[in-house]
Amino acid sequence: MSSTAYGDITPRTAAYAAKEMLERGIPHLVFERFGQTRPLPSKSSKVIKFRRYTALSATPNVLTEGVTPTAKKLTVDDRDGTLIQYGDLVTISDVIADTHEDPVFQEAQEVLGEQAATMIENVRFGLLKAGTSYEYANGAARDAVNTVLTTTVQRRVTRALKRQEAKKITRVVRSTPNYATQNVAPAFIAICHPDVESDIRGMTGFVAAENYGTITPYENEIGKVEDCRYLTSTILAPWEDGGGAKGAMESTTGSNADVYPVLYFARDAYGIVPLKGKNALTPSVINPTPSKSDPLGQRGHVSWKAMQTVVILNELWMVRAEVAVTA
Repeated sequence: MSSTAYGDITPRTAAYAAKEMLERGIPHLVFERFGQTRPLPSKSSKVIKFRRYTALSATPNVLTEGVTPTAKKLTVDDRDGTLIQYGDLVTISDVIADTHEDPVFQEAQEVLGEQAATMIENVRFGLLKAGTSYEYANGAARDAVNTVLTTTVQRRVTRALKRQEAKKITRVVRSTPNYATQNVAPAFIAICHPDVESDIRGMTGFVAAENYGTITPYENEIGKVEDCRYLTSTILAPWEDGGGAKGAMESTTGSNADVYPVLYFARDAYGIVPLKGKNALTPSVINPTPSKSDPLGQRGHVSWKAMQTVVILNELWMVRAEVAVTA
């Protein structure tokens, strides 16, 4: 078979492989759901534009009888994101392919799908945790933090969001391999490490996800406190020993408290290229075949690649809380 962009598989089979990879990766896509999304068109520029229309002045505009007022112009806040290509591959020997009892190439596709989602989410976390709006559980700097997340801390966060007229999230990306959105109950979204879960459940006003009634929980959602819904992901790693004297808090070395980020988001706080749809991820499968670099055809490969970016659209519509967790 002549070489194609998908190795030894047809575009139709590649589309199926991409769907299988994305299905395996869906549970790891947390930031995916809540950003402003711009799907990647095929054969497009490496720069993608996220646009926000700025609010008009609310200063009282008194009308004069019979006189048309001066018209206002809509203004936009454009943020550009440069797409970067990510990917990886695994090599499978002809002996494994011919003798192993498991469908190794299929297994490789599934594992790579999980890796793709985790890798892209790590990229997003790396940028989003560096936002400039923050609240400490206690003290005035990270190296003082040694208390847990409380309803009082959350209220400081939501007050900061509401002062900036941040809107609650009402629409999210569906949890399917295909790109689509769905309406949801309005709320601010908080994402944290699973280590924080126990302290969240102890917050005043906590309602467990299983007790929502008519509201459908997100994957990895543990519950809500007032107008914030909490989801967990191991991607949100702590700053080990980054806080104050540990006391009764979790600590990596036993001296200072580990500090955990809890990221709170309002609508349109950040923009992403979704890892969804037919153009989101390109798989490739190359069976062990003799070539100049492999004369005996001893190696096959399964791989993926994707063009991705994440852009903070409004620093004031996202807040990073830094907290310790009970040991």
